[in-house]
Amino acid sequence: CKEEHLAHGYDLVYSPHIGKSTLWQTSGHLEFFKENMYAPMDIDGQEYYLKPMNCPFHIHVYKSRTRSYRDLPMRLAEWGTVYRYEDSGNLHGLLRVRGFTQDDAHVFCREDQMPEEIDRVLNFCLYILRSFGLENFTAYLSTRNPLKAAGDPARWDAPTEALRSALERAGLPYQLDEGGAAFYGPKIDLKFDDALGRQWQLSTIQFDFNLPERFEMVYIGEDGQEHQPYMVHRALFGSMERFFGTLIEYYAGAFPVWLAPVQAMIIPITDRNLDFAHQVAESFKAEHLRAEVDDSDNRMQYKIRAAQEQKIPYMLVIGDREQAEGKVNVRLRNGEQRGMLAVGEFIAYVKDVVDHKALI
Repeated sequence: CKEEHLAHGYDLVYSPHIGKSTLWQTSGHLEFFKENMYAPMDIDGQEYYLKPMNCPFHIHVYKSRTRSYRDLPMRLAEWGTVYRYEDSGNLHGLLRVRGFTQDDAHVFCREDQMPEEIDRVLNFCLYILRSFGLENFTAYLSTRNPLKAAGDPARWDAPTEALRSALERAGLPYQLDEGGAAFYGPKIDLKFDDALGRQWQLSTIQFDFNLPERFEMVYIGEDGQEHQPYMVHRALFGSMERFFGTLIEYYAGAFPVWLAPVQAMIIPITDRNLDFAHQVAESFKAEHLRAEVDDSDNRMQYKIRAAQEQKIPYMLVIGDREQAEGKVNVRLRNGEQRGMLAVGEFIAYVKDVVDHKALI
């Protein structure tokens, strides 16, 4: 994911976990989002809050020096942990937590660059979700909530239409979520349908004309005058915790080989086969594949059953014959038996499966 961000023109940044109350006052979070923030803490007589979002810090990165129109678009990305006080009744495993890590990013651009930047972000979101095999999501266009919205209502029209146009250019069907926007601007949400038909937000693209104004963000245009940049908030996964929860449920724990935390469990039949089993594991690791050895005292059938229950793609049984011939006896998590294969031959097969993101 880091390589993909660099390839898409993002700079990676890191920001503090706490910020002074004046920061959140300027951003509007204390006015519009305080009920979702943790209580303040006193540090050297000053009031600090755990950050609920990363955006004000990224703005300060932008403002660290004078920006020219040539500097834009500017794309800043961060895997930033944020903290939001959710009612205990709303907590739901990995899918809704109080502290989570966002694959957060903010794009600062000129007005003429805005349509292309929104298209780039939306296509990036779709590429990431589809790379993980996720297709059963629904797109939503969220519009202004008149009871909880910052800025002049008239300023919401153009960015709302810009997001709508991006969805249409992508050929992505969408539903309208009236009043579902963030307090600082309209947004696109991609929501995943779980096994029970509930929807969870994953990717989000949020337009913001409020924070650039509040933080007095400017760039020097071709005319030598100061102009206010446009700002787009963006998360591809939404949060890493929710995304992992979504993947676990979507695949029911039976991850494709390329994604499985353990791709092969090596099962020696006797202690005589332990050394060779560990040699096989090292051969896997040398090819950047994930293999472990079950060196417990349990019987072979128990080890196989335990690996199947963990939904590990491959079980490699090693006895005296396999060891003598430099082979492994391959079983799949669905119970299918592939028989004996040379270690190098099987590793080459697994690498091909991983490279092509095949299921097994």
